[in-house]
Amino acid sequence: MPVPQRPQRPPRPRPAPPRRRLPQGTRPVRRRKQDERPRWGMRVATGLSVLVLGAGGIGHAVVSSLENGIGRVDPFKDMKNRPQGGHGTNLLLVGTDGRDTITKAEKKKYRLGGAPCHCTDTIMLVHLSADRQRASVVSLPRDSYAEMPAHTDRTTGKRHESHPVKLNAAYAEGGPTLTVRTVENMTKVKIDHYLEVDFTSFMKTVDAVGGVKICTARPMKDSYTGLDLPAGTHELDGGQALQYVRSRHVDVASDLGRMERQQKFVAALIKQATSSGVLLNPVKFQQVAASALGSVRADKGFGTQQMLALGKAMKDFGPASSEFASVPIGDPSFPVEGIGSTVRWDAEKAKELFRALREDKPLAPSKPQPAAGPKKPPATVVDVAPKQVRVQVYNGTPKDGLGRTVDAALRATGFATSEAPLNGEVRDLERTLVEYDPRWDRSAKSLATALPGSELKAVKGQGPQMRVTVGSDFTKVQRVRAESRETGEFSTVRGDEVVCP
Repeated sequence: MPVPQRPQRPPRPRPAPPRRRLPQGTRPVRRRKQDERPRWGMRVATGLSVLVLGAGGIGHAVVSSLENGIGRVDPFKDMKNRPQGGHGTNLLLVGTDGRDTITKAEKKKYRLGGAPCHCTDTIMLVHLSADRQRASVVSLPRDSYAEMPAHTDRTTGKRHESHPVKLNAAYAEGGPTLTVRTVENMTKVKIDHYLEVDFTSFMKTVDAVGGVKICTARPMKDSYTGLDLPAGTHELDGGQALQYVRSRHVDVASDLGRMERQQKFVAALIKQATSSGVLLNPVKFQQVAASALGSVRADKGFGTQQMLALGKAMKDFGPASSEFASVPIGDPSFPVEGIGSTVRWDAEKAKELFRALREDKPLAPSKPQPAAGPKKPPATVVDVAPKQVRVQVYNGTPKDGLGRTVDAALRATGFATSEAPLNGEVRDLERTLVEYDPRWDRSAKSLATALPGSELKAVKGQGPQMRVTVGSDFTKVQRVRAESRETGEFSTVRGDEVVCP
């Protein structure tokens, strides 16, 4: 006879830990431990990718889940006497140099030795126009001479009166709040949002979008960062991109030259992100954006709704929509007792630059509309601007008028030709010859690029003028342009002018 079984007592429910309410449709995201979040706020590209990758059409749930990974700061706490807001939106992108959380392998591979300074290594002021059709990026040199407002040191608790410093020291003494206060005090531009970006997410973002294409007109080598790029076109992965944007010892321009390369890289990242289909693929978008935002810190007001609104407005954004400038410099080596050499701005020109941002005006002059007719092939980037290269053309063939044709074509792409071509001593030359003085070898290489297949021959004592003897192999003059085409009152360059063709 079956024995009746005793009913089991249901297990006593344990109180569940309180759960934070998430927006409808949002999936919980595992949070990183506090000590897993690197503090090395890598520069430029990752911060701007917050804007580029926040495109509309991806969905509220996806963006909401990404928001949960963003660290939050309050850079505007207790701020008073701020500048009056203008038109458009202003974001301060900050990269901090905190190397203490980088692995030993990464330090060795990417030459990241030395002690962290816990200061801002890169500072960019980004203005998004009110119509969301333009982004103006202004680089602020980290060694800029600055008058730091009165404040309490966040480390020592000591009260400091206003005193002169280098701009990058504001973060070390007072973190995001003092950094924003100092920049607003110097520019009179009200900061609407603050973004602080991370070293690790920079490399992951570059890798996630499939690498970034960079063109160099001459070799770039920096023993401090390990950068070693020959002239030409390169697909940089995350680690190589890090070396590229960190290098300061590539040329005599030092930190100012590095800022130009950072701007060029941002333009290339925008091109890659907007042309690779990332923004149209929700899965790929989430992978890339999660890498970009994984270690970003932002103000509390930059949330899901703001990202979606910006993304929707900027869905057609591309390199041509961006423009880059640096603060006009009055003295690149202004000595300050107790501080050292600083970068002093040109007060009047800088004032006009920041007035243009407040008034939502473009920094670059309007771009002329292309003439009707067949589209011209892209120009090859060269090291020396064609207008700086003097050329005398000789016809080395029996073909009448060939010298005039080549002279006119070289002048059309910018070279300073004599406009009076001559007949060469040899009239049966097979290969076009470029003769040059070794002291002007960079100019000669730029000229030879415009004459595909030509032969270079060094002639000591020839002087600055190049001699081009046209051979029977001549087919065309390749259009060339200088690596940087800064234009307008603020020496501004557009994104589509610095990316690879």
